[in-house]
Amino acid sequence: MIASKAELLDKLRTSGDQVVSKLRGLPPESFEQGRYESGWNGRQILAHIASIEWTYPRLIDVAREAQSPKPAEAPKEASAEPATRAARGGINDYNGRQVEKRAQMSVAELIDEFETNRAKTIAAFEQADESLLSQSIKSAGGITGQLADVVSMIAIAHVDQHARDIAGS
Repeated sequence: MIASKAELLDKLRTSGDQVVSKLRGLPPESFEQGRYESGWNGRQILAHIASIEWTYPRLIDVAREAQSPKPAEAPKEASAEPATRAARGGINDYNGRQVEKRAQMSVAELIDEFETNRAKTIAAFEQADESLLSQSIKSAGGITGQLADVVSMIAIAHVDQHARDIAGS
């Protein structure tokens, strides 16, 4: 569990730096090796993590919407169903579309995209009200919990696992 905004920001920075360092240190041929039964190779996994990184700041909006009822609504009672935004066509279709959009990008361009998007994620969370971090949400991929914990699971643990997958470790 993430205890504070400062802890989340530290983990986002540290994990982002580690992922970039790990990926930049790999030989180019390692990105062309198949890694998954579904057929994705290392470069396609990298395209996936580069593309999903831009979605994490949007989770702040999901938490904000859940925290503030719309003007025409009565205040919401505690709901068993956390706030969410679903991915069009489902999460697997979304991921496939995002990887396909990046099919012609080089490994260096994909790493740069990840790095740029991670900086935007960090900036968005720097600006976010700390009270949002405890808001219950559900990610487009179906991960539920407090905003800080969901971001930790997908932006840190999920991305780190994919970096290990690319490295073959």
